[in-house]
Amino acid sequence: MFKRAVSVCSELKATRSFHKALQLNQEFENPISRTLRILTDDIRNKKKEILRDEYTPSLSRGFPRQADVVIIGGGAIGSSIAYWLKEKTSLEGISVVVLEKDPTYKSCSTALSVGGLRQQFSLPENIQMSLYGAEFLRTLKKRFGPTADVNFHPHGYLLLASQNGASQLVDNSKIQKELGAVNILLSKENLKERFPYLDVSDVELGCLGLEKEGWFDPWSLLSLLKKGATQLGAQYIHGEAVDFTFHEQTDIIVEGVETGNYQATNELVVKLPNEDECRTLEFSICIIAAGCESREIAQQAKIGVGEGMLSVPLPIERRKRYVYSFNCQQNAPSINTPMVIDYSGMYFRRDGLGGSFIAGMSPELDDEPPTNNLDVDFSYFDDKIWPVLSKRVPAFEAIKVTNGWSGFYEYNTYDMNGIIGPHPYYSSIYIASGFSGHGIQQAPAVGRAIAELILDGRFMTIDLTRLGFDRLIVDQPALESEII
Repeated sequence: MFKRAVSVCSELKATRSFHKALQLNQEFENPISRTLRILTDDIRNKKKEILRDEYTPSLSRGFPRQADVVIIGGGAIGSSIAYWLKEKTSLEGISVVVLEKDPTYKSCSTALSVGGLRQQFSLPENIQMSLYGAEFLRTLKKRFGPTADVNFHPHGYLLLASQNGASQLVDNSKIQKELGAVNILLSKENLKERFPYLDVSDVELGCLGLEKEGWFDPWSLLSLLKKGATQLGAQYIHGEAVDFTFHEQTDIIVEGVETGNYQATNELVVKLPNEDECRTLEFSICIIAAGCESREIAQQAKIGVGEGMLSVPLPIERRKRYVYSFNCQQNAPSINTPMVIDYSGMYFRRDGLGGSFIAGMSPELDDEPPTNNLDVDFSYFDDKIWPVLSKRVPAFEAIKVTNGWSGFYEYNTYDMNGIIGPHPYYSSIYIASGFSGHGIQQAPAVGRAIAELILDGRFMTIDLTRLGFDRLIVDQPALESEII
């Protein structure tokens, strides 16, 4: 079904191109051309109706029995994948179903993110994905209409380094510039002159992003991706993945698996709200993009609890982070203050007008907060963040916290980078998770990359091969020095 849909899609694209060429010459159109144009249009519309009925689940049909691609997780990553799959094939392409257990997104990592966008990474893949994220934001109106907006603030990131980290900052800046990022290295004296509100007495070097860096509203981006995906024909289902069904497939030989014992899966068991019995959804490809719940979903597919390649778990844990709001009225940093990243891991930035700011800092590994709730520990700000914050910005010594929130994200305990691509055991299961706090800015590139793997058979734009699941098996981590 999947191959047939793509083939028919190609035929229709050719028909559409021919029809467009006829339209360009309408003012010189003779009666024969006009008749041909009308017939072509009728045929095209009829094929659309047939293909839409056969391959594209409609919202009015309720729960579908089957889909070409099922995406578990409707946050920024899952919605981006759905958007790109449909964008590359349009209405006549493959059928895409997104399974989201909480359509309110009240505890979704995307909705609770601070929405940062930066190219100041050390791993080329992360730099390239962020550069594309900036390009995607730049073209929002072209993609989603004239009202599309995510309230992007292009004030850049300022990363500060101590004497021990200065050389790494220099190396990172070189790689970033080679890949197209625009930033500048600032000495202690340069920092004092450019940012007089900072105390940089213990800082050796800074790196300031001059273009394509800043922050935006994550909820707006998620809304646009979801709207774009549904308008192109993707179907969102309110439900929870609770299991996979398996069957023997004797024609597949896998290393480490006795011939004839290979277990394949192409069916998902789904629990719908307010229904006692579960339903099944047949798929050609299933993508696990469930954020901090991805490990549990993977275990349903025996990943991490099986034998051989299936003994390697998806190394993703739920982590909780606090974000605090505060107000500074006297000698506050200027309105165009960048997102400042201290070498301690503490960060702060402006949050609107009127002297409002937000700040946060990741805890030490042995001091991780509990993840059974979204309660905010305000003592963490007083004990851990404020001493660093007030030292870096003396004007913040008399601040008062006005609010705060917390959010979960999927922390990749292996190397803190996303896992992108097919699972080596299953030909039907892909993974897009483990982004460790960078998922919102990488979502456009990840969605495009997964769509390329499925529709084109390989990465076409950014080569993300090093970020595949295989690196866990061969123990080759993709290490990133600039994790915040």
